[in-house]
Amino acid sequence: MISLKQIRYFLSVAELGSFTQAAAALFVAQPALSRQIALLEKELGFRLFEREARGVRLTPAGSGYRDRVVAVDGMLSAAADEGAQLASGESGVLRLVHSSSIPAVSLLSAIRQFLVESPNARIDLDRISSETQVTEVAGGKADIGIARLPVLRRDSAVRFVELADEPLLVALSSKHPLTRRASLSLGELRDLPFVSAVHRERGGLARLVTDLCLRRGFVPKLARVVSRKTSMLDLVAAGLGIAVVPQRMSEIAGDGLVYRPLVDADAQARSAMVLPLRASPLARRFADIMGQKKDPATRAG
Repeated sequence: MISLKQIRYFLSVAELGSFTQAAAALFVAQPALSRQIALLEKELGFRLFEREARGVRLTPAGSGYRDRVVAVDGMLSAAADEGAQLASGESGVLRLVHSSSIPAVSLLSAIRQFLVESPNARIDLDRISSETQVTEVAGGKADIGIARLPVLRRDSAVRFVELADEPLLVALSSKHPLTRRASLSLGELRDLPFVSAVHRERGGLARLVTDLCLRRGFVPKLARVVSRKTSMLDLVAAGLGIAVVPQRMSEIAGDGLVYRPLVDADAQARSAMVLPLRASPLARRFADIMGQKKDPATRAG
């Protein structure tokens, strides 16, 4: 069977036109080089070189063979380089998924830093629910997720690395009378319609807000139109109700919206990276970047 070593020996001799010079360039003994070329010619069934007093020259068959295998050698070298880059996290595609309450605009700083550190890498970005992220990452369909806690679904194939807590804000229509206030408390929202609704099989932002309200003795009153996505902010701007959202969501630009902080000490939103137990080099690099923005008091689990 023809080996890659034989092909590279052949290409070196063809380029230099001399067994002596090729042996020196390859750091091999000339008899060993000559033996490998002889074995290659035997395997091919035709002569590659015409031996002359001052060196060698390619036969017509040898010239045609060189034109073919030089591309193979280049492809193998490129494949080796690409493999090394993948192994070191310098190239490839990072499949990144995020919750709707962690909008892409809030991840741009980390994304830009990742692209600078991995100039040959690309990101495939998608927005899916936090619960689905667990399944996608566990099944290898995504490399890393940025999920809103709490997440009800768990899988032994993934781990959660918590990120810095975010303050919760009240999103109001710019025409709402409460915009005159500098801050609000959760208890003051008791009689106001919420445009978000908790899903009985999901965690995430709506469940967090509902749990906070329950601690204060009330269930959020539902508006006539509700949404579990960032479109809830469009509903707020239209005057159809209010929403309690993490600070990251306030980065979504929108006319007719006003945000007010909540004074409650427990009015904090939590998020986490969802990673496979054996994360890819690209995922580890992105996780490291996100971790640089993580509060030291947060924990991994």
